[in-house]
Amino acid sequence: MKLGPSFRLMLSTLMISIGLSAALSMQAQAQDPQELRIGTSYKLMTLDPHYANLNENTSLLSHIYERLVYQDERLELKPGLAVSWRALSDTQWEFKLRDNVRFHDGSPFTANDVIYTIERIRDVLKTPSGGFKSYVSGIKTVTAPDPLTIVVETNGKAPTLPLTFSSLFVMHRPSQGFQTTEQLNAGAPPLGTGPYRFESWSSGETLKLNRNDDYWGPEPAWPDVTFRVIENPAARVAALSTGEVDVADAIPARDVAGLKERGARIASIGAARINFVQFDVARDTLPGVTSKSGEAIPNPFKNPLVRRALSLGLDRGILVDKILAGYGTAAAQVFPSGLPGTSVNLKPREPDYEEAKALLAKAGFPDGFNLTLAGPAGRYPGDAESLQAIAQSWARIGVIAQPAAAPFSVFNTKRAGGEYAIWYGGTSGEAVDVILHTLLASPDPARGTGALNFGNYRSEAFDKKLAEAEGIAVGSERNAALAEATDLVMADQPIIPLYHFHHIVGVGPRVGSYVMHPRGWTTAMQTLPATEN
Repeated sequence: MKLGPSFRLMLSTLMISIGLSAALSMQAQAQDPQELRIGTSYKLMTLDPHYANLNENTSLLSHIYERLVYQDERLELKPGLAVSWRALSDTQWEFKLRDNVRFHDGSPFTANDVIYTIERIRDVLKTPSGGFKSYVSGIKTVTAPDPLTIVVETNGKAPTLPLTFSSLFVMHRPSQGFQTTEQLNAGAPPLGTGPYRFESWSSGETLKLNRNDDYWGPEPAWPDVTFRVIENPAARVAALSTGEVDVADAIPARDVAGLKERGARIASIGAARINFVQFDVARDTLPGVTSKSGEAIPNPFKNPLVRRALSLGLDRGILVDKILAGYGTAAAQVFPSGLPGTSVNLKPREPDYEEAKALLAKAGFPDGFNLTLAGPAGRYPGDAESLQAIAQSWARIGVIAQPAAAPFSVFNTKRAGGEYAIWYGGTSGEAVDVILHTLLASPDPARGTGALNFGNYRSEAFDKKLAEAEGIAVGSERNAALAEATDLVMADQPIIPLYHFHHIVGVGPRVGSYVMHPRGWTTAMQTLPATEN
C-alpha cells in the first residue's frame, strides 16, 4: 500500500530507549529476569481465536496463533505462514505455504489446517456479532493441490483476499470434527504455530506464556511472558510506576506528564481506527429517548437532520485537546486523512450550535429532547470523560444527554441486545473498506456485512457504491472509489466520527526498545530486553 508522507510520519515505527529512576531499577532487577510482565487493558474473553473480532483477541492470541499474511507497523502486507500469493483469475488466488512449520504439539503445519480454519469460521461458528464470518463468507471453495499450496475460489471478485487473510489466525485441524469455543476455553491448551506456547489463563486476570523454542522464525526475546489484565487506567499507571509491570498499554493522556516526571518514557502512535457515536435508526421508539417532559417520542435518529444537528453540536476540539491532551486527531471519516481510501473532501467541522438548533427545529424538535448516552468505561482512552464532554456540548442545543458508562463486557452485551438508543463506540480494521464493510454497510449475514452496524443503518446506494469499490484491484482507482463511497455515506451521517486517538504505551527499565503498531497491538514480540552496559 502507498501511504502519503503525512500518514507515513504518523505511522512511522517508534523505537524508544528506557531508563527509570534508580529505585525503580533496583526493584525491577529483583524480578525474574526471564519474565516479561505486561499490564494490559485487554481483557481476553476467550481462547477461541475466531470467536470475536476484538483487539484483545487479536493482540494477545497473536503470541499463540499466526496468520497467513502479516500487516506490519506501516500496514503493509508481509509473508506469514504464507510465503507468497498470486491471483490466478478474478475469482481464484493461490497461496504458497511456509515449509518446516510445526504446531506446538509437534505436528506439521499444512494446507489442511488452513482449509479447516476457513471452514470453521464460515460454516460452523455461531457468534453474537458474527466474529470473522464476514471475512470468509465470499469464499466458495478452498482446495489443496499439495500440502503446501492452497487455491481459494471466491463467489465473485476478491482483489484484497491477502489483506483479508491478514486478520485470520490459523488453527490446527483436529483428528475429527470442529472444536467449539467451549472446548477451547475449558479443554486442552490451544495449539498454534506462534512464538509462544500457552501455559495458563485465568479469565479476566492473567495469561501466561512460554517461549516456543521450535519456532520457525526469530527466537522470541523473552522466555516467559505474563499478561496481567488491569482494566482500570490508574491502576495500570501505578503498576508501571512501582515496577510491578514492565509494559503498560493504553496509558491515559492525562497521566503522561506524571509518568515522565517519574522517569518513564512514553511511546505513542496515531491509531488506525475510529471512535464515534452510533445511533439506532431502525426502531420506532427507543429506550431512554423522551421529550423534555419525559414522554416517549418517535425515534428522532431516523431523521438525518437530527443526526447532522448532533454532529454540528459537538466540540471535537475539547475531546482531543482536553480529554486526550493532544494525543488524538479530530475525525470526519473512518480513518485518518492520508490513508488509502480516505476522502480529501471530509474535514472535521468546528461546532456550530446555532445551525445545529436550526436543524433540530426543522426536524420537528425545536426544544430538543432527552436521551441516555451509553458507552464503555476504561475501554478506550478518555471514553467515560468523552461521554461527559459530549453531553455538555449537546446541552447547548437543547439535547439533554445522561451519560451511562459501563464496563466493556456489560456494555457490549447490552449494545448487542438492543438495550441502547445511542452510544459511543470504537473500531479498527486493516483498511478503510474493512470498517465501511462492517460498521456502515447494511447488515446481511449472507454477505457478511454490517457485523458492527448495531444501529441497523441501511442505504442501498452506499451498499452498491461500496460493492463496486471492493471489486476493484488495490490501487488508485480503488482508493478513489472508496473515497466516493465514504463521501456518500457520511453525507447521511449514520455515525458521528469523533476522533482517531493515539496509542500510548509506557515501559520500564528492563525493556530496551519497544516498537509501536498503529493497530494498537500489545505483544511481547514488540518488546526487546535492555542490555547491560
